[in-house]
Amino acid sequence: MFVVDDDPLVMLTIEQALEDGGFAHKSASSAAEANDLFAEFGGGCRALVTDVNLGEEATGWDVARSAREMNPSLPVVYVTGDSSHDWRAQGVPDSILIEKPFVAAQIINAVASLLNTETTLRT
Repeated sequence: MFVVDDDPLVMLTIEQALEDGGFAHKSASSAAEANDLFAEFGGGCRALVTDVNLGEEATGWDVARSAREMNPSLPVVYVTGDSSHDWRAQGVPDSILIEKPFVAAQIINAVASLLNTETTLRT
């Protein structure tokens, strides 16, 4: 599981939720760090949870598109406080968007739902 968020408190909340749900994770605080993670560990990534607004030139939309180029079936969960209206146009297909503020269970449920869908499609 990869987590990308430029806000340390939000990242910590997402990381804790994933740990509570039994998911291991690697984290990045920028799109550039996320790209480095994918280059190094991309094949081992089961899902991506990314903030949309990363506070730099690249966005979570960009991070997810790049990740999907390497793994077209990668489950993607977007987290945003103000960009939900762009999800249909900018988000990758078969992704989930969670609006801030959120509760930890929403993250776990979204990831589990996408992973279960991916498993169902393979069988």
